[in-house]
Formats: sequence, structure tokens, C-alpha cells
Amino acid sequence: MFLGKVIGRVVATRKDEKLEGAKLLIVQSYTHLRKKEGKPLVAVDVVQAGYGDFVYLVKGREGSIPWPVPGAPIDACIVGIVDTMNLEQAPS
Repeated sequence: MFLGKVIGRVVATRKDEKLEGAKLLIVQSYTHLRKKEGKPLVAVDVVQAGYGDFVYLVKGREGSIPWPVPGAPIDACIVGIVDTMNLEQAPS
């Protein structure tokens, strides 16, 4: 799993039939210290995330597991919304 922030959405008039009804969001990867990391990606949303939300995602084959239609072509899926983050500084 990894942390990301929703920065946009995708509207697709044509997509694979196994993705019918899927909400596609653009997510920027972040480190756990809230620093941008890598390029944005498109992820299927199963938890009703919205613009600006920090979210947890899964990638790869596991990305299709939360989607109710077996065999859907999903590489990344939003599986959780982050409500708060508390960061402790390491002692000096």
C-alpha cells in the first residue's frame, strides 16, 4: 500500500465493460512525510474519495481485488481515506 493525494478525475465515455460504473481518479503519490513522489496515476475509487483527500492505494494485481467484478483491468485502487496523520520526530 502507498499514500497518495487525489488531484483530479477522469471522465471516460468508453471503457472496458468490467469497469462500468467505476469512478476513476488521478492520484499523486506521496511519501509518509507528505512529500510528492513520482508521477500521478489513475486509480479506481471504491471508498468514495474526493478531490484533495489523502488516500491509501494498492497497486498491481491486488488493485483489482476490491472491485466487485472479477477480472477487471485495474492496476491501482483507492482502498482507504486518511482522516488524520500524526508524525513523530525521531529523537536527536
